Amino acid sequence: MVFSPFRYSLPILRTLLLTAGLAGLSHGCVTTSKTTYLQQKETIADTLKPAPVTPEYYRVKINDNIFIRVSTPDPRWASMFNTLPVQSGITATEQTVDLVSYRVEQDSTIKIPFVGSIKVAGMTIPEITRLMEGEFAAYVTDADITVKLVNNYISVLGEVRTPGRYPIYKEFLNVFEALAMAGDVLSYGDRQQMHILRNTGEGTRIIDFNTTDRSIIDTEYYFVMPNDVIYVKPIKGKFFNMETFPFALILSSITTMILTLSFIQSTQ
Repeated sequence: MVFSPFRYSLPILRTLLLTAGLAGLSHGCVTTSKTTYLQQKETIADTLKPAPVTPEYYRVKINDNIFIRVSTPDPRWASMFNTLPVQSGITATEQTVDLVSYRVEQDSTIKIPFVGSIKVAGMTIPEITRLMEGEFAAYVTDADITVKLVNNYISVLGEVRTPGRYPIYKEFLNVFEALAMAGDVLSYGDRQQMHILRNTGEGTRIIDFNTTDRSIIDTEYYFVMPNDVIYVKPIKGKFFNMETFPFALILSSITTMILTLSFIQSTQ
């Protein structure tokens, strides 16, 4: 009797094919309970929930940059108080931020020529606007004052499609809109345990939150703040990127080998 290694190789390869297929299914399976946003269990208690948290305005902190524009028909006053001429064409970037804005100093003030030092740290932008209107009223009565926060950005990192730094384009931006700007969370991003790093003025606070739970709407961190960092960590068990793992190539190779060995075995 002639020994044929192909007789034993074929069952082994079939077993490998079945094992690889099952492994692909198990690794590629992420339940909807882990990926669906704003889930809620319908109970009687749901009707007794407190009203959603009212979003708070960001309070200016030391080292923030404040843009102030004094618009008035008299160009003499405009050129005196504005950091740049209205028609200069220069916009606020990381390279030009100090040219077009006032930095909040360590003593909590901004220093405006001819006006002096004004304490603004701890105040909101609407509060600073009203304060500036009172300060400039002593110099010009028909001025329109515009105040904006220059460093109005958030950062989104981790398991999202396009990590990066993004501008906050409206007054109150919620966490889902922030994630949408980064292309949403990837399949293997942990939606149940995300983190926000937030500078509170007393240090950096790390906030854990769950975007699959509808109760996030009623929390203080539903709305993001300027300079927030959102981090989406990978789910447990993700040791490599399963979305790009070449399952198709591996299964195709094993299938080709099985067909080849089957053909050889049939000709013996």
